[in-house]
Amino acid sequence: MEQKLVEWMGWSLKTGLAAAVYVCVCVCVCVCLCPGSDMFVSSWCHNVNLSSRNLIIALLLCLTLVYFSYSFNACLLNSISRSLQQSNLRNLLALPQRNDSKAAAAAAANLQLNLSSLAIYNSSTGLPLARIDGAPKYQLLRQQGLRPSRHLPDTLIIGVKKSGTRALLEFIRLHPDVRAAGSEVHFFDRHYQRGLRWYRHHMPYTIEGQITMEKTPSYFVTKEVPQRVYHMNPASKLLIVVRDPVTRAISDYTQAASKKADMKRFEQLAFINGSYSVVDTNWGPVKIGVYARYLERWLLFFPLSQLLFISGERLIMDPAYEIGRVQDFLGLKRVVTEKHFYFNATKGFPCLFKSEARSTPHCLGKTKGRNHPHIDANAIERLREFYRPFNNKFYQLTGINFAWP
Repeated sequence: MEQKLVEWMGWSLKTGLAAAVYVCVCVCVCVCLCPGSDMFVSSWCHNVNLSSRNLIIALLLCLTLVYFSYSFNACLLNSISRSLQQSNLRNLLALPQRNDSKAAAAAAANLQLNLSSLAIYNSSTGLPLARIDGAPKYQLLRQQGLRPSRHLPDTLIIGVKKSGTRALLEFIRLHPDVRAAGSEVHFFDRHYQRGLRWYRHHMPYTIEGQITMEKTPSYFVTKEVPQRVYHMNPASKLLIVVRDPVTRAISDYTQAASKKADMKRFEQLAFINGSYSVVDTNWGPVKIGVYARYLERWLLFFPLSQLLFISGERLIMDPAYEIGRVQDFLGLKRVVTEKHFYFNATKGFPCLFKSEARSTPHCLGKTKGRNHPHIDANAIERLREFYRPFNNKFYQLTGINFAWP
C-alpha cells in the first residue's frame, strides 16, 4: 500500500511539472511570437506595473523554481521508495513460521524463498554484470527494486592462520547483512599489482545496507599489507582470530604434514640442532605465533577501536558468544545466535544449522577437528616458555588477557 502511494505521488509530481512547463512555455511563445500580443501584454503589464521583458524573466524564474522543487521532491520520493523496499525485504526475512493457517504457510514458503535466494546470492563471486538482470536467483531482488553490485570490502578477516578464521567466516556469513568472498583472494599480499578494480571483481554482489567481507589469514603477518589496506580504506574494520600460539603451531604443522608424507617431526623443525634449548624462530609455524610483532605494524595505521580480537578457543567452545561480539562490532543486529550452532562431540567442533527449518546440521570441512600428532611434552613446555613474554606483550597491546598457558 505504501509503495503504491509513493508511486502515485511520483506520477502526480511529474504531471504537475509538465503542466507548469507547458503553461510557462505557452505564455512566453505568445508574448514573443503571436500577432497583437504586444498590445495585450503591454496593456496588462501597465496595469500591474510590469514590462514584457520582466514578465518573461518572472516566468523563467518560476519555471526554475518548479524544476528545483521537482528535483528535490523526486530525490525525497526515491529515498522513501528505497526505504520501503528495504523494509519489505527485511520484513520478509523476519516473518514468523506457523502451521495453523494457509496464510502462515504461504508466509513461511515466501520466507524460505527469500532465504534460499539470499544464500545463493551470498555465494556468487564471478557472475558477469550483464547476466545479473537475467539470472533467476536475482528475481526476488529485482522485484524489490534492488540491484546488486560489487563493492570493495568494508571488513577484513586478516588472521591468524590456523586459529579459526574459516570457522569465523562460515559463522558470520549466516547473517543476512553479511556477504563474503567464498575463497581467500590474497589481494594485498600476492595480487596487489592487479589493482582495486581486479579486487572488487572478486567480491560478491551486495545490496544497500549489506557488509562486504573478505578473509585472507596471511594478511596479518605480511609486512606491506597494513599500509595497503589503509590506502584502500582507512575506516576498514579488521577481525583477528588468535589462539594459544603453541597449539596454533602444532595445527599449522599438522596441516602441512598431511600434504607431505616424508615431513620431519615437529620437534626437529621447531628447534635448532635437535636440542630443545634453542627455538627456530625462522620456521613459519613458530614465527607466526609472535603476534605482538605483527600487531604493532597494524597499530601504526589503524586505531585499536577498528580491530576486534576473537579468541579461537572460545569461538569453538562458545561460538554464539564470539559471533555476538562480532555482530556488535560491525553494527549488526544479533541475528546469529546459539540456535544456529550444534556441537559435534566426535569432531570436537561446532556445526551449523543454516536455518530453523533445516534439522540436519552443516559441519565444516573434513580437516576441521583433525587429530594432531603426538608432540614431546618437553618440547611443548619449552615453546610455552619462549612465547610467554610475547604473549604478555600482546595482552598489553590488545588490553585482553587470553590466559594462554
